[in-house]
Amino acid sequence: KETLVALAHRWPVDLITDSTPTRPDAAIPRVLIADDQPDVLEALRLLLKGEGYRIESAGSPAGILESIDATEFDAVLMDLNYARDTTSGQEGLDLLSQLRSHDPTLPIVVMTAWGSVEVAVEAMRRGARDFVQKPWENARLLTILRTQVELARALRRQQRLEAENRSLKPDVRPLL
Repeated sequence: KETLVALAHRWPVDLITDSTPTRPDAAIPRVLIADDQPDVLEALRLLLKGEGYRIESAGSPAGILESIDATEFDAVLMDLNYARDTTSGQEGLDLLSQLRSHDPTLPIVVMTAWGSVEVAVEAMRRGARDFVQKPWENARLLTILRTQVELARALRRQQRLEAENRSLKPDVRPLL
């Protein structure tokens, strides 16, 4: 019971408004974190787990795609660079388009230590919801993720309700 109270404090919208969760643990946001550096993954895991998130991790673009195919996530936090000595962000930028086509409602927050205005603009153009420069500020990162999870859940709920509404409407055709 204490766990539900803690979850209701962190994630009140879902416990009150979403009476038909898509998975049993739907009140707990599930986030995929992706980076090729194990230390970064561990730091993110510790930060996010302490805030009540369920965390899965991937170390490569292929790992991200496999995880997205296998599991429903509330958000993705991913690095833009995966090949050693690469700083262009091209791998992550290319992956953004694939992730967007897989699930347009999935919020993707990108991060990089090699950020520039041009890379941030291109990431947003390709579908990222936000851009975080490494090293990140914990409070800002947590605010971004919480906001993106809540927005995505509201959007997905709206889509479910619209689909339900369409299925309940009779197929009315003119009599003439």
